[in-house]
Amino acid sequence: MSEPITALRGAAFDGLARVEECPPQGMITLRGDLAARPFARAVGTAAGVKLPGPNEARVEIDAAGATGLCWMSPDELLLLCPHHEAAAMEADLSRALSGQHALVVNVSDARAMFRLSGRAARDVLAKLAPVDLAPSAFRPGMFRRTRLAQVAAAFWMEEDESFRILCFRSVAQYVFDLVKTAAHPASSVAFHAAPDRP
Repeated sequence: MSEPITALRGAAFDGLARVEECPPQGMITLRGDLAARPFARAVGTAAGVKLPGPNEARVEIDAAGATGLCWMSPDELLLLCPHHEAAAMEADLSRALSGQHALVVNVSDARAMFRLSGRAARDVLAKLAPVDLAPSAFRPGMFRRTRLAQVAAAFWMEEDESFRILCFRSVAQYVFDLVKTAAHPASSVAFHAAPDRP
C-alpha cells in the first residue's frame, strides 16, 4: 500500500503568522438527521465526542493529527480521524448507519488542511474571509464554513492564535499562496494584533 502524500508536500511559510500544510488527515463526510438518536449515537461513538452544535468544532489534536467532529450544515458533519483509520471508520459507520437515511463518504484524499498560527493569525485570516474574527466574536472551538477569496473553505480555531483551514485538494496551492500573501510581513494591518514594539 502506498504512503499518502499531501498536496504540497508539507509547504510552510513564516511571516506575520506561520502557515504550514498539515500531514495527511482522515476526513469523512457524514450526512443525515443530526437530531436522530441512532445517528447521533453511532457518529458520537465513532468520533469519541458529542455531536457539535452549529458553527462548532469538537476536535482534539495530537501527534496522529485531528480527531473529532465539525458542524458543516444542519444535516452534515465532518469527522476527523487519523488518515490510516479513515477507510475502516467509513466501513464501520456505513454498517452502523445501515437502514437510516444517511451518507458516509471518505474524502480524506480530496481535501487539504493547513495550520495558521501566531499573534497575527486573526488579522491574516480576516483579510481573506467574510467572518467576524474579533476575539469577542470568534473563540477557540468555533467553526465556519465560508470562502477564502475565490474558493470554498472552512476553518476552526483550535486555540487562541491558532486556526486549522480546510479546502479542496485541487485548490491547495491557491489557498496556501493566498494565506502566505496575507501573512507577508509587509502586509501588516495590526487590527486584532498589536504590532511588535522594540
